[in-house]
Amino acid sequence: MTPFAELHHADEPLLLPNAWDHASAVLLAAHGFRAVGTTSLGVAAAAGLPDGAAATREQTLRLALTLGPAPFLLSVDAEGGYSDDPDQVAEFARELYALGAAGINLEDGLGPADRHAAKIAAVRAAAPGLFVNARTDTYWLGDGDPEDTLARARAYRDAGAHGVFVPGLTDPRAIAALVRDLDGLPLNVLHSPTGPSVPRLARLGVRRVSLGSLLYRRALGAAVETAVAIRSGHGAPEGTTPSYERINALSGVVPPAGGASSAG
Repeated sequence: MTPFAELHHADEPLLLPNAWDHASAVLLAAHGFRAVGTTSLGVAAAAGLPDGAAATREQTLRLALTLGPAPFLLSVDAEGGYSDDPDQVAEFARELYALGAAGINLEDGLGPADRHAAKIAAVRAAAPGLFVNARTDTYWLGDGDPEDTLARARAYRDAGAHGVFVPGLTDPRAIAALVRDLDGLPLNVLHSPTGPSVPRLARLGVRRVSLGSLLYRRALGAAVETAVAIRSGHGAPEGTTPSYERINALSGVVPPAGGASSAG
């Protein structure tokens, strides 16, 4: 079992924060997160592209190239693999693994389960050491049919997935039932401010809790709130603001001579 896989079988669920660039990922790791995921929304939005439209293959690879050598375990949100061709998805996964990624998240978008299963099987063959988290969108895009969810999860497990991700699933009884029916396959859910807490999810048997695009959206919100507050003459809102030097140091850049800081 790989170190990343082991985190899905520990005493507590893996709380996976999702980064969108080098600085956000390194800061999260510096605060004790052993594994960091990427957020496809953050990657897409930063490039001015839509999420979930298979438009950010190269941007995702570039981010993996930047983060792969970092001293934390990296899981990459790859939407649906940027192709309906299992061989092309497998090649993308192989590239990610070669860059140092420990895991990949692949979503079915409520497309045919057999097609998604074929992608998973192809990825497992091309990159055997890569943890495959198979996402099904039965709750995120569909009506949350528990039978369809379980059927898809089992199909993906049989194709070789190491875990299954069901974003939008928040009902405690439904979570507990799915955990039982998965027979030990780690269940990943998306954190919801209105859903169960992480300790409650742990008691329900959830093994991984993802933050998805939450941190990216919160960062955007804080940036806008700060600009509006300063424009209104109220000063910056309270909250942590890392220094210029702190952020600059994350990339190993030496500050200007004399310690002067740019406003950049």
